Amino acid sequence: MKKITIKDIATEAKVSISTVSFVINDKGEKMGISAGVIKKVQEVAEKLNYRPSMIATSLRTGKTRSIGLIVEDISNQFFAELARVIEDEAKNIDYRVFYCSTGDDDERSAELIHSLLQANVDGFIITPTQNLEDKIDLLLKLKKPVVLVDRYFPGQRVSHVVMDNYEAANSATKFLLNKGRKHIAVVNNKSEMIQMKLREDGYRDALKEEGIYNEALVLHMDYHSSEETRIAEIMSFFKKNPKIDAVLFLANYMGLAGLQAFRVMGISIPKDISVISFDDHDSFKLHTPTITVIAQPIEDIAIKSIQLLMSQMTDMKTFDVEKSLKKGKLIVRESV
Repeated sequence: MKKITIKDIATEAKVSISTVSFVINDKGEKMGISAGVIKKVQEVAEKLNYRPSMIATSLRTGKTRSIGLIVEDISNQFFAELARVIEDEAKNIDYRVFYCSTGDDDERSAELIHSLLQANVDGFIITPTQNLEDKIDLLLKLKKPVVLVDRYFPGQRVSHVVMDNYEAANSATKFLLNKGRKHIAVVNNKSEMIQMKLREDGYRDALKEEGIYNEALVLHMDYHSSEETRIAEIMSFFKKNPKIDAVLFLANYMGLAGLQAFRVMGISIPKDISVISFDDHDSFKLHTPTITVIAQPIEDIAIKSIQLLMSQMTDMKTFDVEKSLKKGKLIVRESV
């Protein structure tokens, strides 16, 4: 299909190319062009489905109408769904989204931020890696609109949107206690990121209230380990602790590894062990039995992050830093 140019519009509207240029750049009235001609040019541009050059528009306005979305792993269902909703919301306000994955790698994250800065994106939505605080500070220093999602750095003055991770884990653990479970394990990674610490804190405090917290029932795994290694570590952990009657997995990839480990070990859910995992996944709905989860309010997080970013992109001088906490949902299925 031939690309429509301002020359095509000028020919169709029977006006000069300069007249079309002034109109589509919102300078028609200023240049003394009549309301009738402005309307005619706009109608022809719409009829021909004219789309202005992104480069030209960027040079004229300093804006690219684009957002850089940096997530941990776009193949993870949580981040994939988050990206989809953010992209839909951005499309509604005529913005495009460039999204990329960090693999929880600090160096990769820093490279992505610099690449998106060079691409002159108008704002950033980021799920930061553990040591990315300095790069976020750089964006703030450059007065670039930025919103963090899923996690944040305590004390850093930047808008963020996250689930109430402490409350979610605390409530899930109490739910297991109310079901009569006494030896409740938790599987976490070794990350020092705030969302993972808060989840474990919520679990621990619920058990301490009952006087039954047992540090031996806490398993920490390396985030970057392979799935085979995770399965082996989970199997070893549960063999050493045969009294465990319930487990809380603090991320869905750990939960998926746990289900495979239990199948190999012949552990029956929920007869032998009750299972709850953070972050819903299609596999949890298809598993027999279906798996109880703590679902993040993905749509709420995505919509709020776009709203906060837009408030900055509209006026970086007057916007207020907002720290938004969203409530998760315990979806009870057959595994408890």
